[in-house]
Amino acid sequence: MPLSRLDRFNRRHPWSHNDHYGRWAAGRVAASGARDVLDVGCGTGNLAARLRDRGAAVTGLEPDPATARAAQERFAADPAVTIVRAGFADRDPRRRWDAVTLVAVLHHLPLVPTLRELRGCLAPGGRLVVVGCYREAGPADLLAALPAALANPVVGLVKHPARADAPPPHMAAPTADPRETLAEIRAAAARELPGARIRRRLFWRYTLVYDAPR
Repeated sequence: MPLSRLDRFNRRHPWSHNDHYGRWAAGRVAASGARDVLDVGCGTGNLAARLRDRGAAVTGLEPDPATARAAQERFAADPAVTIVRAGFADRDPRRRWDAVTLVAVLHHLPLVPTLRELRGCLAPGGRLVVVGCYREAGPADLLAALPAALANPVVGLVKHPARADAPPPHMAAPTADPRETLAEIRAAAARELPGARIRRRLFWRYTLVYDAPR
């Protein structure tokens, strides 16, 4: 299938690569015992809902007005979830959290300063969970992308068999291309988050888990 046809097919059968890792992210938070969680760039609240179902109180930050409004309406009757129309820079700098999550958000922010600030957001023993995007560079990245490119239309057809004219609301928030390669992200994390565990994942993603010292 030519790339142009493949791209059109994928747009007609959209599915969220980020939500694909939602269960994993919520599981890593729950395994840490976190009860007070900050979800940075929460979107319409899919991960916040998973975290809430696992017993956490969640504060979601979302800078996009329309997306934040959708999330606020979704959780209007749930006192355990608070959605704030704000970016990471506008958070309460005095608060410390049992866990902080970012899904496809870190590449929107300056990498090294943000990693440093994220470390400072964690309570002693707190956990940072990131599902991130990286810029492809070199043969290893191209090789890793091949299985994702082959699997993507199959998963899209299964998850969204009906043709779509536009992305669903939870996929409509503004996007950006990642700037850093996975090697650059690993190097920055090694400096700012000693002991962080980073893994390359399917569908053009990586995961990072960091536990603050107790």
